[in-house]
Parts: sequence; C-alpha cells; structure tokens
Amino acid sequence: MSDDIVSRNRALQQAWYGEPIGDTVRRLTGALRVTQAQLADVVGLSAPMLSQLASGQRAKIANPAVLSRVQQVAEIASDPTLGTLPPSEVERRLQAIRISIATSTFTGAVPAPDLSVIRTELQARASPAEIEQAARLLDGSHPALAKFLRAYGCH
Repeated sequence: MSDDIVSRNRALQQAWYGEPIGDTVRRLTGALRVTQAQLADVVGLSAPMLSQLASGQRAKIANPAVLSRVQQVAEIASDPTLGTLPPSEVERRLQAIRISIATSTFTGAVPAPDLSVIRTELQARASPAEIEQAARLLDGSHPALAKFLRAYGCH
C-alpha cells in the first residue's frame, strides 16, 4: 500500500475520530494492558481488521456499534481511578462491553405477523358461524381470545 494512501487514511481518521486509530489502539492497549487481538475481541472486530485500521491500510470503522464499543473502552482507559482498580474489575468492565456485542445487533423490532395466514387457517377449520359460537363460549372466561376469534375468523 502506498504511503500516500496510508497518510490520507490517517488524516481522515484524525478528522473523523480525533486521532489516527493506530494512536488510539496504542493508548488503549497500553492503559488496559491488553494485546491488540484482545482489544479487537472486546470491540467486535477481527484482529486483522483492527491491525489494518491501526496501520492506516483502512480508514474507517464502518460499523457504528464497533465505534461505540471503542468509545466505551476509551472511557475505561481514561478513568482516573484505572490504576487503582484490581485487574478483575478492569476485566469485568471489558467483558461487559464484549457481551454487548451479542445484544447490540438486535434492533428491538419484531416483524409483524402475516395476519392473512391466521385468518386463512381459522377459516379453513371452521365456518364464520362456528367461530362466532366458539367466541361466545369464551366470552366469560377468555374475553381476549373471544375478541381475537371474532377479529380474525368471522370476516
């Protein structure tokens, strides 16, 4: 890779992140006494990708969740009490960030059910009159289920 591309990538990193990623990686690994591979694991990058970013072969951390985890690690590294913390506490904090990888990809959005399938299945098994009769039987003990049957089976 040409020196021009590496210089351009580092300049972009400086503009985007406040410093070249290589400087960030050295600061974090030094403060936290972890290897570059361990740091990559905590933030959810492959070790080769972090190495390419740190050396300027790549410019941008494309995944916003990874960037957020790098910022979380940086907060730990800049904690003024870091030197007084037992190694187990530092590891616990890093582990909490690492664990967030598994949950950070879930958006909380659940796909809407295909209501036509529900309607088709109900109507294939009973006539509208039979569904209404079942709903009346459920009115007293299970009113929500009765309402469901009427909404999806009687039309």
